Amino acid sequence: MNSRKIEFPGSQGAKLSARIDEPDNGVTKGAVLFAHCFTCSKNLKALGEISRTLSEEGMGVFRFDFTGLGESEGDFSDTNFSSNIEDLIAAANYMEKEWESPRMLIGHSLGGAAVLQAAHKITSVEAVTTIAAPCSPDHVTHLLLDKKEEIEANGKARVRLAGRDFTIKKQFLDDLKEQNMNRIIEGLDKPLLIFHSPIDQTVGIENAAHIYKLARHPKSFISLDDADHLLSNLDDAAYVGSVAAAWVKRYF
Repeated sequence: MNSRKIEFPGSQGAKLSARIDEPDNGVTKGAVLFAHCFTCSKNLKALGEISRTLSEEGMGVFRFDFTGLGESEGDFSDTNFSSNIEDLIAAANYMEKEWESPRMLIGHSLGGAAVLQAAHKITSVEAVTTIAAPCSPDHVTHLLLDKKEEIEANGKARVRLAGRDFTIKKQFLDDLKEQNMNRIIEGLDKPLLIFHSPIDQTVGIENAAHIYKLARHPKSFISLDDADHLLSNLDDAAYVGSVAAAWVKRYF
């Protein structure tokens, strides 16, 4: 695939780092906007493998780092789930002006919950795919349990996540509580593809069942068998990319 690095203004004014991946011939069958997992980045190996596979199937992929993460500017402690959704909308606006409007949204983990919400606000979107997504964004609070009281008492705390330290503020937790995901999923009105592993230890398979139950048809579920949450086996990531590309051609 051809891959180029760009920057665009995020929802909070910071410059966000992104990559556009395209087929070798530069002709795409549809553009995909990808949302990475909580505290991850666009450079997660699994995300790169999914993007490469989609490109081989003729899709173009726009992947970026949310504000304050990866190579993007901004302060992560001032972000929350709602600002992630606004970053997705900013990315879609940039794509429309400078490249191609997104026709499919793909989100991994908390990014999956974010694309379910963003799909209601990006008019060009024709299909949505989630990978290991929680049915509610406040699922991530279980990662903060040992610091939750400190955050509530002091307004913020340093939390170690995936081997790195982050400052989490009370506004982050408050924002998670305010989300009404059931209503969002029920009103999606877009074709939905759900990937989830039955042995996912981070976001349990019951989350996929809940999303599937609430969503309207057309909806599809694909089991990722023995994959872990981050799809560290790149064969699993390639499988996600190839299946998603084949599935979405029915709706483009």
